[in-house]
Amino acid sequence: MSNTLTPARAISPGRILQRELDARAWTQKDLAEITNRPAQTINEIIKGTKQITPETARELSAALGTTAEFWTNLETNYRLNLAKKKQKEEEIERRSRLYTLAPISELIKRGWIKSTESLDELEQSVCQFLGIKSPQESTQFSVNFRKGASPESNSGACVARHSEMLEPEHNAKIAWCKRVEQVGSKQTLGEFQLDKLTEAIPNILSCAEKEEDVAHVPQMLIDLGVHFAIVPHLNKTYLDGAAFYLGNHPVIALTLRHNRIDCFWFSLMHELGHIVAGHRGVYLDNLDELEKNSEEEEANQLARNWLIDEQALNSFVVETQPKFSKKAITNFAQAQKRHPGIILGRLQHENLVPYQNLRVLLTKVKPFLSDWIYD
Repeated sequence: MSNTLTPARAISPGRILQRELDARAWTQKDLAEITNRPAQTINEIIKGTKQITPETARELSAALGTTAEFWTNLETNYRLNLAKKKQKEEEIERRSRLYTLAPISELIKRGWIKSTESLDELEQSVCQFLGIKSPQESTQFSVNFRKGASPESNSGACVARHSEMLEPEHNAKIAWCKRVEQVGSKQTLGEFQLDKLTEAIPNILSCAEKEEDVAHVPQMLIDLGVHFAIVPHLNKTYLDGAAFYLGNHPVIALTLRHNRIDCFWFSLMHELGHIVAGHRGVYLDNLDELEKNSEEEEANQLARNWLIDEQALNSFVVETQPKFSKKAITNFAQAQKRHPGIILGRLQHENLVPYQNLRVLLTKVKPFLSDWIYD
């Protein structure tokens, strides 16, 4: 068994030719006169802009005492090397485009697209996932980024952007939305009627008293014609939830980035607020950022009013401050038929209770929603 060795870098025939001339103290003009060729031809061969043909190879072999095959082999190897280099550069450019469109490594890790060594297959998987025909296309998903809707930051904003801006975090959010779309498209829904959804809000909130009752919420939404899915946020996107439409059916998606009962219920009711208020488009929720927008404020206010009676809360605060004990919060929560963590989250947002206090009330909800988490 023999091994074929390939040089790491092919040397251009022009460099070899120049060395031959230098060894003989010849100029390019000398070689041109010897071979009866234009001096420009010899110069172009040495610079690599002109290839050595079989006829030229025979003339060089006669002038320099080599074989014609020596020059043709040099030319062939050099051109092959250039072609391989160009192909590699093109492949790098293609991969760069894919990694700009979406966080490829994370999509593969989560199993959203398959791992493959074939660049063609990878391109096909990414395009299929993003719903585009080629990597040169922009992802067709008009996004309004919503920020700040939370118990801790009750204001927000919608900012329209496009994927051609090639912002890594932006495109990761687009990829997350596409995953939500894929999950939602496989769900079988009841008929959606806005008035019936609005009427069902109190019934949905009947699950807000005990943490284990959150398990009933997804199917209630599905029966009302609303897609529901929990898709963990992608790295550095810091999303907590979203509301948009698939056809005529609304979609509510959460990430459970903050795995707390207060964040779950506020995010859920905020997204429902957008739907009930008739807001269209795509709203992406980041609980940790603040911006203002009329639609955000409307959704925030609906969520606040649905979750806790404003007048009762004000009376409770006046009667209880400055010290809010666990017992006082629990008793008020029972009167409101809400989980104590929801009350605590609101009080913390209002800066009435330090965020480090009573965190035992902020129970986790993931264990009750595992059937609806699509990682």
